[in-house]
Amino acid sequence: MIFVGEGALLWRAVQHTLDSGLPVDLVCGPPPAANATRPDVPFRAAADVNSVAAELVTASTDGVVWSLNNRMIFRTPVLSSGLRVLNVHHGPLPTYRGLPEVALVYAMLRGEREFAATLHQVDEGIDTGPILAADPYPIGPDEPFHMVLRRGLQICHRLFERCLPLVAADPAWNGEPARRSGAGAIGYFGRRELARLPDHRDHPEFGRATSLGFLADYLPELAAVLG
Repeated sequence: MIFVGEGALLWRAVQHTLDSGLPVDLVCGPPPAANATRPDVPFRAAADVNSVAAELVTASTDGVVWSLNNRMIFRTPVLSSGLRVLNVHHGPLPTYRGLPEVALVYAMLRGEREFAATLHQVDEGIDTGPILAADPYPIGPDEPFHMVLRRGLQICHRLFERCLPLVAADPAWNGEPARRSGAGAIGYFGRRELARLPDHRDHPEFGRATSLGFLADYLPELAAVLG
């Protein structure tokens, strides 16, 4: 298996895979190369995962690529290579596509009482591929953003743990029979929506929905917009 992404969510998944006795063929993430967590695992630094598509194909032993906490967009060089890319997305699809932290702010401003982690197969769009599995979780009416986001990341990891053995047993696994997804209209929350967040300062839930707390240093773009 190959892993693409960065941060704690990625490396927890790598560690869990190894602990499960499964192979990790390669980890690919943005430069600079930083692999202090598991220096024994091959690491390829890349600003664009598509630029190293041939290396991913060569390294892969099962044709599976996991994408976790990954902001690089897979394009034709990878998607036409025969590799199957599976992305763990923090958000119910297709309602909350795009940047997870931005989508979560808008979900809280909309009064959502549930969010989700979703596993989907990556296609040429952004968070538009077939949904394989989803785990919803509650948003408490008084909970600040940082508490909800932390819970969501835990749910993302649990979803990965739950689906990993299914994919390991069958790399072509087609997902669970009951696949939950967002019930609302299809929505995309990217940098344009990020830039518009200050327009909602008068919303009664704005303070709660943008309370970054200890996560401010980990979400610099969001913190900068919120000022």
